[in-house]
Amino acid sequence: MLRDGEHIDDLQIKGFKLIQNREKFCFGIDAVLLSNFVDIKNGERVVDLGTGTGVIPVLLAAKTCAEKIVGVEIQQDMVDMARRSVTLNGLKDRIDIIHGDIAKGAPGLELGIWDVVVTNPPYKKRGSGIINPDASKAIARHEIMCTLDDVIKAAAKLLRPRGRLYMIHRPERLMDIALGMRRERLEPKSIRLIHPKVDRPPNLLLVEGVLGGGRHLKWLPPLYVYDENGEYTKEVKAIYGRG
Repeated sequence: MLRDGEHIDDLQIKGFKLIQNREKFCFGIDAVLLSNFVDIKNGERVVDLGTGTGVIPVLLAAKTCAEKIVGVEIQQDMVDMARRSVTLNGLKDRIDIIHGDIAKGAPGLELGIWDVVVTNPPYKKRGSGIINPDASKAIARHEIMCTLDDVIKAAAKLLRPRGRLYMIHRPERLMDIALGMRRERLEPKSIRLIHPKVDRPPNLLLVEGVLGGGRHLKWLPPLYVYDENGEYTKEVKAIYGRG
């Protein structure tokens, strides 16, 4: 089940676990907060664009009654790792991991039928910042293999009318997100800012968009990650199942 350098992390929910390699990109709090933000109804079908090691599909399988969850990932070694995590958790009847290119519209998936698309895309624009020498970390953090617009376009093609897109990203990309979504008829419906602490500016945001939705945007209460003692707030502890 494990390759050289890999280990198994306990996700602390329903006994589910995830295979990771610390030499490659590993999931962080972003994936946990996004999976908590997503609203999935019983029997819905979900696509996770840029699934990496498959953490979001596994968390959504634990938290929701989604009928089918498909993770799309371009890096073959990550696809292999994610598939083994699916097998490890006995989730092959609910989760599929496919090797696909988001920039090409996630080929291999039927278009216009999915209820929900979820994504934790690369945050940094192509050509900006220092590129990590490790390819898997660089691809996860920078728009090397796909751009924000690629992700939004792929989501719009996959979703059924009134289907929902859920994304986590950086606040400085808010205008790029909003304009990109509107170009693809994905109307932003709710936004939640995530702050490291009460006295710090937000460093992440969660956004929900609806394909063909009306123009009405709701700002949700901010989420604070750490309290004055440097510990997780009660809300974050509850999200992690420690509350």
